[in-house]
Amino acid sequence: MSLKGTKIYSIFTLTCPRCQEGKLFIKKSAYTKGMTEMHNKCPHCGEPFEREPGFYYGAAYVSYGLTVALWIAVLVALIVFDAVGLITFSFMENPITYLSIGIGLLLALLPILYRLSRAIWINFFVKYREDAVAFNEAREIEKAEKRKKRRTEDGQAKD
Repeated sequence: MSLKGTKIYSIFTLTCPRCQEGKLFIKKSAYTKGMTEMHNKCPHCGEPFEREPGFYYGAAYVSYGLTVALWIAVLVALIVFDAVGLITFSFMENPITYLSIGIGLLLALLPILYRLSRAIWINFFVKYREDAVAFNEAREIEKAEKRKKRRTEDGQAKD
């Protein structure tokens, strides 16, 4: 079963949600300098990634949700490890254990959470299309025609 064409595929491969071919980020690794740099538009289909100024501020809400999920997963893991007998853990008696593991994991996974939150955010607004290249070319032609029409109307209005 292929996941291509689904939002899950685009999110976990960090690819363009429109064509699922072009990469969202310039650098492949989340742990190198410049890991936050994104392409302005998809290198494959031309879909703009910067939808409007401040578009990715909304990704902070997604990042918050992912961080809460991480903290809950750490708590559940510690409780399960205690139940199995691998460790001795009680939230009220060992808050330092919970906090140190949670903070350590959060710091280690921060670059990945950053990228995932941006990928999830853009996937809320962009739908996959098999004809993404043709779709974006047609959209660019339409925009160019509107700009040309506006300029001619502005020129006539000045006369």
